[in-house]
Amino acid sequence: MASDSSFDIVSKVDRQEVDNALNQAAKEVRQRFDFKNTDASIRWSGEAIELEANSEERVKAVLDVFESKLVRRGVSLKSLDAGEPRSSGKLYKITATTSEGITQENAKKVTKLIRDEGPKGVKALIQGDELRVSSKSRDDLQRVQALIKAQDYDFAVQFVNYR
Repeated sequence: MASDSSFDIVSKVDRQEVDNALNQAAKEVRQRFDFKNTDASIRWSGEAIELEANSEERVKAVLDVFESKLVRRGVSLKSLDAGEPRSSGKLYKITATTSEGITQENAKKVTKLIRDEGPKGVKALIQGDELRVSSKSRDDLQRVQALIKAQDYDFAVQFVNYR
């Protein structure tokens, strides 16, 4: 009797890659001529990322630099939650956070998709902030992965523990 094959669907962010992207963005902001005398900076503030500049346009430009570094390092922008620019004294600030885990609502959307459009015999089980998908056929699991990749969810999705 063949055992079930399975994989997990997760939404995780590699903190080290985010840190590397932040350091690269901070270096570029310090060196670029268009950021001279704008008090532009980007740094960690606890678990959040704090972006500052002396105008709303400049702080949005710092965010754009940071997002380009994230993309280059393979971090999905769907996991970045950046707020709107707000005035704080002389400076404008944006606070950005990274989100991890699949919410119950989003997990139900994915399981409904698998149940409705996926191959028969594939089971999806919600386990906290991730999903376990199992089937007797590895080909069916690969079809499910292709189906999920084709959907444009508003959260980042990775596949792990394929066995």
